[in-house]
Amino acid sequence: FRAALVKESDERHLLLTDMHHIISDGVSVNTLIKEFGELYAGRSLAPMRLQYKDYAIWQRSFQEKEGYQKQEAYWLKRLEGELPVLELPADKPRPAVRGFAGGSVSCTLDAETASGLHR
Repeated sequence: FRAALVKESDERHLLLTDMHHIISDGVSVNTLIKEFGELYAGRSLAPMRLQYKDYAIWQRSFQEKEGYQKQEAYWLKRLEGELPVLELPADKPRPAVRGFAGGSVSCTLDAETASGLHR
């Protein structure tokens, strides 16, 4: 997660955020937007009743129970061996050999813009 505040003028700023999809879902993104809105409006956030450490403790205690070991053994058995290739409908047929060739787009920035982006 990255965030930056960009000053456009003395009276106008932009808050830019960038988040990798693996750390969020629709619920967490909605919560983040709602909380940014509350803070922007000058309101404070309610104290968190639960934190990640609470979840980690619950998860650890669950993993120590017999039911968890049964579930883990079931899925390890179910998923052992070679996994089938997933054939989903696509706009083009899947090539026989996977490749990573792609295109590129080039542009040239003036020195002032490049310096501003670097800053």
